[in-house]
Amino acid sequence: MSNTHSDTVAFVRDTMLPQQEPPSSSVGAVGWMRTNLFSGWFNTVLTIVSLGFIAFILYEILPWLISPTWDGTSLTNCREILAGLGDESGACWGVIRERWQQLMFGFYPSDLYWRPVLAFLLLLVAIAPLLFADYVSPKLIWFSMLYPFLAAWLLWGGAIWAPIFAILGFVVGFVVFRYGSKVILPALALAAGVVAAILWWTAIGPAIEAPLSAAIPIGIESVQSREFGGFMLSITIGVTAIMCSLPIGIVLALGRQSDLLLVKAICVGFIEFIRGVPLITLLFVASVLLNIFLPPGTNFDIILRVMIMVTLFAAAYMAEVIRGGLAALPKGQYEGADSLGLDYWQAQRLIIMPQALKISIPGIVSTFIGVFKDTTLVSIISMFDPIGLSNAIRADTAWNGVYWELFIFIGAVFFVFCFSMSRYSMYLERKLQTGHR
Repeated sequence: MSNTHSDTVAFVRDTMLPQQEPPSSSVGAVGWMRTNLFSGWFNTVLTIVSLGFIAFILYEILPWLISPTWDGTSLTNCREILAGLGDESGACWGVIRERWQQLMFGFYPSDLYWRPVLAFLLLLVAIAPLLFADYVSPKLIWFSMLYPFLAAWLLWGGAIWAPIFAILGFVVGFVVFRYGSKVILPALALAAGVVAAILWWTAIGPAIEAPLSAAIPIGIESVQSREFGGFMLSITIGVTAIMCSLPIGIVLALGRQSDLLLVKAICVGFIEFIRGVPLITLLFVASVLLNIFLPPGTNFDIILRVMIMVTLFAAAYMAEVIRGGLAALPKGQYEGADSLGLDYWQAQRLIIMPQALKISIPGIVSTFIGVFKDTTLVSIISMFDPIGLSNAIRADTAWNGVYWELFIFIGAVFFVFCFSMSRYSMYLERKLQTGHR
């Protein structure tokens, strides 16, 4: 039989075709719009209506926002500038140009602005090893541990010996706990360390610090708490509450699940009481009622009192968030820890708590954001946070009647901080994601 054409044609391709570019209509901006905005007639109608609504809002708002009044010296002057340009209305941004430093620093001495600015920059350095451990040297964690004392000294000033003796209190407590745990039970050694630290801070340390400060007066100019204000006050209270509420919340969550009846009762009572009382009430207690229960002549800084109350308030909510993460873990994780021969604290540190915290990341960050925004409530107790300062600025006859400009500026700054925390939360969730969606 003679060979035909069908006998000589291979049915399996022995060469690869060159790779082709995907259709331009399915990739890039065009592909995204076709998939998300114009995927059907209903989505197309919704997209067109939404774009029209957005265009209308921008048409009405943008002329007001971009008004050329940055050089205005008063509300009247801003209106004169707008009238000269033929505009009927517009924002008076001159108030932001003139008072932005007050909104940022309150009544802090202007020649000492470098101190809160430096404290904020060092804060970014201190949190770097905690937030971006993969990109920062772990040795920097030592600076993170020293930062709270350095920041307090920069903000309030005074002798350098105050933060040094505060650090020494922790050193004394750790030494007592470290060596005490070798001869007594760890729980008793921990209690002894706490008592030793308190004795150092309240009695031994001050007795040594006072003559030392007089003999060697090394320090910087002191600033009173009543001069704090603006975003500096909000950041100080918010960062302190955020840093302290997480470890306290972890302890409360573990205590609520404890088998020890007394420990569980104390933690449950604290959490339910704090969650059942508005933060405003706690701030009034810190501002007014707390002094009634203190010995006469006791000088308990108002900002420190507010920090404590906000921290306790946030810790109660943090405890419930973390308890939810603990409850979401399957029982097999606890059984696996037991099978490895780990004790309670080893299991919590190595297996249970890392997974519970990973599950709780959205709730933890939401609590952080809520705490930072709740710092504006201190204006109720006559502390000059950004909202309180806006009222003081509007009391000036030159800016009486300015509302939106101040609140838009304050809201924009708060948005930057809160949005940054939200984005970091999303980054951390992606980084720790181990399952498949």
